[in-house]
Order: sequence, then C-alpha cells, then structure tokens
Amino acid sequence: MTSRAHVVQPAQGRSVDLGVARMRVLADSTVSAAFSLTEFAGTAEGAWTVPHLHRGFEESFFVLDGEFTFTVGGEAIVAGPGTYVLVGRDTAHTITAGPGGGRFLTLMVPGGLEEMFIELGELPPNAITDPVARKAVSARYDSIPTTARPWTSR
Repeated sequence: MTSRAHVVQPAQGRSVDLGVARMRVLADSTVSAAFSLTEFAGTAEGAWTVPHLHRGFEESFFVLDGEFTFTVGGEAIVAGPGTYVLVGRDTAHTITAGPGGGRFLTLMVPGGLEEMFIELGELPPNAITDPVARKAVSARYDSIPTTARPWTSR
C-alpha cells in the first residue's frame, strides 16, 4: 500500500545555503500549490533579509529556536521559541536574528517563493541580504524590496 502522506524526516528535504542561514524545503509546489513550508536555520546574528513586501501572498513564521526581531509594517516584534508571526500582503518586513541565530518555520500562501531562495542560493554567499542581488532575483517572485524602514503600503 502506498502512503498518501508527504513525510520529510530530519536531515531530509532540499537544503539551500544562503550564507546567513540555511533553508530546508519541507513542502513545495510538487506537494501543494496552495502553500510552501520551509525551515530556516543559522548561527549568524543580524539581518537575514532585506526590507521587502509581497503583493500576492502572505508569509508567516513560527520560531523554533533563538530570538528574532521581525519588523512588520514599522513595528518591531521580538519573537522567541513558540512565537508565531503572520505578515499580510502588501506589508513590508525584515527579519533580524539575535545572538547565536536560531531556527524558524516559514509558511508561504500560496506557495512558490521557495524557488527564489533556491535561486539566491546559487549566487555568491549572503545574496539574500545583498540589496542589489536580491532586487535582481526578487522581481520574478513577488518579493519587492522596500526602503530601509519597513512600512505598510495599505
């Protein structure tokens, strides 16, 4: 009998080195067009992304380890293990890791943004935090760089 479950065991799943963090794909468009689920983990302190927003999807985060500051629409949200943060469409946001980095899950609805991170992983280290590299890749994935201070466009 064939299982209908999609299972990703520890240390399985496509993994992409983004310099400041590593992304592991848990569910992508081959599993569901409705969403993507990834895990980001790293030991780097500081910015893990550039300020950006998404017009066509929502992104949410669940912190597993460490402490992160999610700046969402201009509001700094300090998030430790067990904290869930939902970022709505058209809302600028950034992610900054505290000392020692950490680990969080990212749910993207609808799915597909994981492809941008895979492409960024093929560029020089830390392209995810390089505004020039990020802008070139992001345009194809509804990840729109914003000014240094996130705000909401609503």
